[in-house]
Amino acid sequence: MIDQKRKDQPDLDAEYDVIVIGAGPAGSAVGALLAEQGRKTLIVDRAVFPRFHVGESLIPETYWQLKRLGLIDQLKQSAFPKKFSVQFVTEEGTETMPFYFNKYKDHESSQTWQVVRAEFDQILVDNARNQGAVVHTGAQVLDLICEGEQVVGVKLKLNSEETRDIRCKLVVDSSGQTGFIANRLKLKVADPVLKKGTVWAHFKNAHRDEGIDEGATLILQTEGKRSWFWYIPLPDNTVSIGCTGDMAYMFSKERGTSEEIFNQEVERCVGIKKRLADAHPVTEFMTTKDFSYHSTQPAGPGWMLAGDALGFIDPVYSSGVFLALKSGELVADTINDAFDSQDFSVKRLSEWYTDYRNGVENFRKLVYAFYAPGFSFGTFLRQYPQFKMNLVDILIGDVFKPEVSEMFTVMQEEIPELAMSDDPHVALKE
Repeated sequence: MIDQKRKDQPDLDAEYDVIVIGAGPAGSAVGALLAEQGRKTLIVDRAVFPRFHVGESLIPETYWQLKRLGLIDQLKQSAFPKKFSVQFVTEEGTETMPFYFNKYKDHESSQTWQVVRAEFDQILVDNARNQGAVVHTGAQVLDLICEGEQVVGVKLKLNSEETRDIRCKLVVDSSGQTGFIANRLKLKVADPVLKKGTVWAHFKNAHRDEGIDEGATLILQTEGKRSWFWYIPLPDNTVSIGCTGDMAYMFSKERGTSEEIFNQEVERCVGIKKRLADAHPVTEFMTTKDFSYHSTQPAGPGWMLAGDALGFIDPVYSSGVFLALKSGELVADTINDAFDSQDFSVKRLSEWYTDYRNGVENFRKLVYAFYAPGFSFGTFLRQYPQFKMNLVDILIGDVFKPEVSEMFTVMQEEIPELAMSDDPHVALKE
């Protein structure tokens, strides 16, 4: 079912158990898992679905959240390219041996997908609706309704321009990088190391590999490792290609338009240049800037954060959709438990976060290593082969095991930034 700005948007009640801001992967997961347990749930989004979005590459561990949502069979029947591996290409254009996920985990979860986000997110939204959540799109949350410090609802502007106050027991902010609650409460903290920006577009007729490698994600370095490209195959002979580098380098004044910046970096990347030889863009060139941050707390009186509203690291290891679905699952389970126990204290609403944050830290530190000047994963693994599975675990998303982080203690000798802490164990208000 395709959403439109239309008269048949669902009628809204004056009160719900939970209001979810944002119908992306995190919000739709929260809404589906709450509604499944009989919670009266409203999901609102200012966009009209389907809507264009970047972040198309899934990693294998998304399988478990998608299975719980009952969507694996639907994805198997889709036209989304199957993704079996990720491959790194050096600045000289040397293609390293792909990381084939099934070599390390013999399970169907080792094959994942490259998704068109407009279609994938619509699948998630429809699933939440089918589970019983009320989904209202084209509606903007203007403000939180508070009684003292306690959030008790939202002020909502409908596409008819009507404004409604709707009350609830809990508000879940899954508004993505908009960070509705985090920005209002000044909880957003920029990553001290990752000050990056991206230029990206979709292309037709780019060169694609064959067979099992046709759907692989490629990570291609530019000359001097000043930037890198992602290459994500999509249906209909389309490829998502983006270039990421330091903000100061990518967007200096003399560099010109987004398209000019992109083309300048293509000339510096042997690997991507040959793949784009016969290609042409089919979207405008878009930019995302300074996107690495986290929020200093995951919950407060009457509210919780999920997905990119809670934090975002970097696009290099395609962790965004996985962390959105995982945090959405954890938030929903916490809320269901809170209703069962009638304990809505901030402490109870935050209990899931420490283990989750430790897993996010594994992604973050691997990203630090990727950008560290002079550091080579190949050299490191030749010296410390016992850590190969730790690296693979993070690449597939199996980041919540305590032993995964062990290699960073050794890596820290070469990469001092790994010792930096962004205080994942936040002090929580009672």
